[in-house]
Amino acid sequence: MNIEAVLHDVRKVSSRLALLDEKQINEILLAVADAAMEHCEDILKANVEDLGRMDVANPKYDRLKLTKERLEAIAADMRNVAALPSPLGRILEESVRPNGLHLKKISVPFGVIGIIYEARPNVSFDVFSLCFKSGNACVLKGGSDADCSNRAIVKVIHEVLERFGVDTHIVELLPAGREATTELLHAEGLVDLIIPRGSSGLIEYVRREATVPVIETGAGVCHTYFDASGDIVKGTAIINNAKTRRVSVCNALDCLLIHASRLSDLPALCAPLQNSHVIIYADELAYEALCGNYPAELLCRATPESFGKEFLDYKMAVRTVADIDEALSHIYTYSSKHSECIVAEDQQAASYFACMVDAACVYTNAPTSFTDGAQFGLGAEIGISTQKLHARGPMGLREITTYKWLIEGNGQIRK
Repeated sequence: MNIEAVLHDVRKVSSRLALLDEKQINEILLAVADAAMEHCEDILKANVEDLGRMDVANPKYDRLKLTKERLEAIAADMRNVAALPSPLGRILEESVRPNGLHLKKISVPFGVIGIIYEARPNVSFDVFSLCFKSGNACVLKGGSDADCSNRAIVKVIHEVLERFGVDTHIVELLPAGREATTELLHAEGLVDLIIPRGSSGLIEYVRREATVPVIETGAGVCHTYFDASGDIVKGTAIINNAKTRRVSVCNALDCLLIHASRLSDLPALCAPLQNSHVIIYADELAYEALCGNYPAELLCRATPESFGKEFLDYKMAVRTVADIDEALSHIYTYSSKHSECIVAEDQQAASYFACMVDAACVYTNAPTSFTDGAQFGLGAEIGISTQKLHARGPMGLREITTYKWLIEGNGQIRK
């Protein structure tokens, strides 16, 4: 593939997306959702080929795996995106200046968005639906682990676009090799924005190497603090759901912080985790509280490396803290600023935690597993932004638009 030529084609066609009206866009999105299920067997067959090259024990395996149920959920997300109002043409600000100039600030697409992602074939559908709905062309750069799945998915999307007479260059999948990544990262003038989705290593590499603007997403080192006032029933359910619902995603729980006065409740809080064979790396006090109350083969003593780690596996660290400020200090030191949680009945403690924690999403008495575009009513997401420029948290339709100023005059000149 001549990548530079492909990027030129994507740039050229991106401006023509503005000629599609909202009804056409929604019809195409619904058709892609239907086609995903019609070609379910082809997509799953390609996915099995990818899975066959990966060790089942690899934490990425679950992210890579597609099933009919997961494809149904992906299709449902695309239908949700189609049902949402267009994010384009919104008047963000409007005023008339003393000299009679009429100013409007309106939402517009970025133009061309490049997405670099690893073993996550669902991203191919998610990114297309969000970019298409928001008037952006997209360049997909998946990893070699999911290349067969990604190519099967993009083939389905292209077939639908051709059926509707839409140029297929609005969504392109680059080769899986590193050379394509390098070209994309340096495609100034052709790509307006790059969003990496994947490991902290991938995100760090993209941030360091790119000469195209980047929005960081994905890496999640998530904590739950069980306060002195925490409700044990709520806490048990929250901890279990945050850790075990899906361990390979960025909103999964990595570290439980527990107030020292509630150590006697730690065995009960952790009890459901043993059903999923979660390995716990506990500090000294937590280890003593769990010893004899949690399966010995699943209980380990924590080391300094146990904290600040995104496990992406059935593993979790536990640390005992003297008070809420020590919990906040730990989070300040180790958090990736993705999602943090407090379990507390003391409203003052909960408000203090929410005020002091610097993260994209801060939860009170609810698990971090809710950090998700669909759960936030955004239809789907292009990623979870952990930075502070432009967008933060789940990035839905509005978050992948920018704006321009429209100024109407009647012959005014500046003195």
